[in-house]
Amino acid sequence: MYLRSQSSRQTLSSLTSNSDTMMQLRTLIFTSVILPWMLSSAARDGYMEVRKPKKDVVAFPDYALQEADADPPAPRADEMPTCLLCVCLSGSVYCEEVSPELSTVPSLPKETAYLYARFNKITKIKNKDFADMATLKRIDLSGNLIAEIEDGAFSKLLNLEELNLAENRLTKLPMLPTKLVSFNANFNQLKTQGVKATAFKKLTKLAYLYLGNNELTAVPQLPESLHVVHLHNNKISTITDETFCKGNTSYYIRTNMNEVRLDGNPIQLSMHPNSFICLETLPIGWYN
Repeated sequence: MYLRSQSSRQTLSSLTSNSDTMMQLRTLIFTSVILPWMLSSAARDGYMEVRKPKKDVVAFPDYALQEADADPPAPRADEMPTCLLCVCLSGSVYCEEVSPELSTVPSLPKETAYLYARFNKITKIKNKDFADMATLKRIDLSGNLIAEIEDGAFSKLLNLEELNLAENRLTKLPMLPTKLVSFNANFNQLKTQGVKATAFKKLTKLAYLYLGNNELTAVPQLPESLHVVHLHNNKISTITDETFCKGNTSYYIRTNMNEVRLDGNPIQLSMHPNSFICLETLPIGWYN
């Protein structure tokens, strides 16, 4: 019994010794073979990672976003429908101080009778601007930059009664409609050579004529229908007995004309006493 126990202990001791030996052997293999291989592999991967060329990252702008954020360019006045840019109401078109400012006469609805396009930047009136607008009765283009009007621009306006071109840059006048009652060209640069002597003579309904603050040196022929004529602040230096009256008769009285302005001209009115003999009131001007 004792011998068997002793043998068993020896066998267990031997197995334990063999197990230790195997563990040592595994540790030796790991440290001498596996570990160096792992370290070498890790170092190689790191080296390759360093050698890889870096890709350049190009940031492309988002044009769609930029276009969405950017304010669209403002449309030009001549690209917009007239009644969107202006106010159209019962035959009247109001284009006063609009934005964007007008540089040309807008296309008008066929039934337009009254056009108000004051205080814009219109520079020229063309024949086509009012070619098909026989319904027009009043046009107000004062306060623009009009320097030129083609000669036939108003010739087809058979019903036009009032035309206001004050505060522009005109040096000459076009042919005017025969039914005009009121014509205003104050504050322009009109010269005598740019205004025909008979420009107003055939306007048999003209009652109000305003030509003040220009550069006229002579008085044009005035129709019998005139009630008011303003010629102040020009360069008029002389008049005749025929300018307002009929010099060959002392019986002629011009009953319609009740206001004549000649103030601000170099003419001395007291030097022409017979020039006003037919008038019921004396002209306003210099008599000293």
